[in-house]
Amino acid sequence: MARETFQTALADLRAAVLDMGELVVKRLKTALAAFEADDEETARRVLQTDDQVNQRYLELESRCIDLFALEQPVASDLRLVAASFKIITDLERVGDLAANLAQYTLSRTAILPAVGIPEIGREAIDMLEDALVAYDDRVAEACRVVTSRDDDLDAKCEQASSQLVRNLIERDPIAATGNLETLIEDVESVLLTIRDLERIGDHAVNVAGRTLYVLEGDPELVY
Repeated sequence: MARETFQTALADLRAAVLDMGELVVKRLKTALAAFEADDEETARRVLQTDDQVNQRYLELESRCIDLFALEQPVASDLRLVAASFKIITDLERVGDLAANLAQYTLSRTAILPAVGIPEIGREAIDMLEDALVAYDDRVAEACRVVTSRDDDLDAKCEQASSQLVRNLIERDPIAATGNLETLIEDVESVLLTIRDLERIGDHAVNVAGRTLYVLEGDPELVY
């Protein structure tokens, strides 16, 4: 592959990664809106489109492998391909978490309040979007800003879990349901939702770290 053609292929890869990111963010926003509105129809639509993300991942995985095979890239190009491969893996996993969120919408009874979940979800999505912008713009400081926000998101998730416990202590949710098993399922659903939103923030940090690896070449940034 001629050098000029290879550079075009790298640019196309970057654009495709961002396109996949846009698809994942859109599904994530839709899943969060469905959860917030208790909209089962929209949640089912999210689940029905899960294959789109998986297919996009497989296409880009193949493209990354081809770029490794077609030419021996210089160090900076090698970092871009390696980091992009890692980023699409993060995006595929976020796609799975969006599907989880849609599934929680279908399974929860909404007996317990959402304990700040919409706000946490929006923060996690913002982090992911900012990480993708940093990847597109190649700005190291923007990557570090995303990473610095992770502690705050983790704290909000911990507060939400604590608030859930307080709600259980202060109220009598069993009386509202008449069914302990239903209550346990609802508690599990809320806790899993909080956990998955925290994981989305972790994947946003991964995207930022992998972009820093492209820019600065520190292998410890790709984990």
